[in-house]
Amino acid sequence: MLGNMMFQPLLISSMIEHAGRYHADTEVISKNTDTSITVTNWGEIHQNSKRFANALQQLGLAQGDRVATIAWNNHRHLESWYAISGSGLVCHTINPRLFPEQLIFIMNDAADRVVLFDKTFVPLIKAVKALLSSVEHFICLDAADPAVREAIPEVQFYDDLIAGQNADFEWPTLDENSASSLCYTSGTTGNPKGVLFSHRSTVLHSYAIILPDSLNVSAADIMLPVVPMFHVNAWGTPYAAAMVGCTLVLPGPGLDGASLVNLIDTYQVSVALGVPTIWQGLIAAANQSGSKLESLKRNVVGGSACPPAMLRAFKEQFNCETIHAWGMTEISPLGTANQLKTKHLHLSDEEKLQIRLSQGRPPFGVDLRLTDAEKGTHEIERDGQTTGNLQVKGHWVISHYFGKEESALTADGWFDTGDIATLDQDGFMKLSDRSKDLIKSGGEWISSVELENIAMGHPEIAMAAVIAAQHPKWDERPVLIAIKKPDSQLSEIDLLEYYADKVAKWQIPDRVVFVDAIPLSGTGKMLKKDLRELYGTILLEQAAG
Repeated sequence: MLGNMMFQPLLISSMIEHAGRYHADTEVISKNTDTSITVTNWGEIHQNSKRFANALQQLGLAQGDRVATIAWNNHRHLESWYAISGSGLVCHTINPRLFPEQLIFIMNDAADRVVLFDKTFVPLIKAVKALLSSVEHFICLDAADPAVREAIPEVQFYDDLIAGQNADFEWPTLDENSASSLCYTSGTTGNPKGVLFSHRSTVLHSYAIILPDSLNVSAADIMLPVVPMFHVNAWGTPYAAAMVGCTLVLPGPGLDGASLVNLIDTYQVSVALGVPTIWQGLIAAANQSGSKLESLKRNVVGGSACPPAMLRAFKEQFNCETIHAWGMTEISPLGTANQLKTKHLHLSDEEKLQIRLSQGRPPFGVDLRLTDAEKGTHEIERDGQTTGNLQVKGHWVISHYFGKEESALTADGWFDTGDIATLDQDGFMKLSDRSKDLIKSGGEWISSVELENIAMGHPEIAMAAVIAAQHPKWDERPVLIAIKKPDSQLSEIDLLEYYADKVAKWQIPDRVVFVDAIPLSGTGKMLKKDLRELYGTILLEQAAG
């Protein structure tokens, strides 16, 4: 017997319809590529998304066709998102900081028919467009500019396209399992792989984001997604913002600390989301300017582990709670968020901090397990101590990569994340490392993340990365690459001595290399592969004299 409840497909268009109907006057604030500010609202975003949907339809696109975007977080990019997915097309967000060869591969692999881009990226588009085998239309998201037309003669301008359109577009009633958006993984091994999200998975993922035990977003919030819209759809936050109708502040290309402090203070941002490297810059800029970031109540940290010193700084200096979260492209990306349970509320601040250093626990819709690498799918007990391969399944988890027939899952239906972690009875998960970043020294494993967090606790260290370097006796040994804070006189010996009472002697790095910069990905993650290429043989060279 079936239930007697109405069936409504879970569609992205329903979220922008909701925002446009019930939160029409709630502001969407956008910093443009020329640093000017545009203040619009959900009502205008809704209307313009329909106008652009009409324009896309007139270009002759069919449902399921891919439309690429190479753009910052701004209002036109947001409007285009809803127009593309809502009309049955697939929104393919692209990281502009990829190597041109990777970008060409991704766009050809996706068979994109249209590419939308900010004026910032005109040189990039000009350099690759002759090698794009499927792109028929180039649309600039900025206002009409003769210089853009000179560089790309066939360009069309977004404002011109929507100017003659009406806003009476009727969103199609799609199968909720229809593809909605496409993101490619970073491709640290081989070519990047596409992850194709559905309308259903996106709506369910948005519900998970707004839960009080997750990122806790409501209509009363003013949200600043610093994480780019080209990085797993800004962690899904622009969808969640429409679902609850909160004020949205889009930072454009200005992701430096001073720019973010200004946005937070000017627009009274209550919740912000980004990676640790972004927050390091924010803390430094706030300290320099004297800002107390008084409106900021929550900051969400993901992408890589949050150093203890950063978590303390947000709490002690700014009275801001840090939500430590974890995810990846293949899971949309939300997998866990760190919210305390009732039994933790009586704990001391230091005890609470130790819990918050974990990546948190899964919301409803995600399940986690640990397996033994040597025993395949053998599940490891959730004791909070034993490490294992982290695997996940759920409503917004990948099943196949785009264009691939083979399953991305284990034989019994779980996705192996490639992370090494612990898991306790309450579901609190703590990452030990990426499996490829673990250091195996003399048969014993060393966590690079643990060593990095210790280094980041030193008051004179601005950034730190630990890699496995080849060793003539122990196979691999840890090497620390670090950036000192300005005017620091810290020596290699001083920093190594700092580890003395914090880890076992055999876990202390063999070398410290001080550098001016650590290579970062387009989303602010440290590129350890690049560091291994630069410093992976430093101990062998040292031994050889």
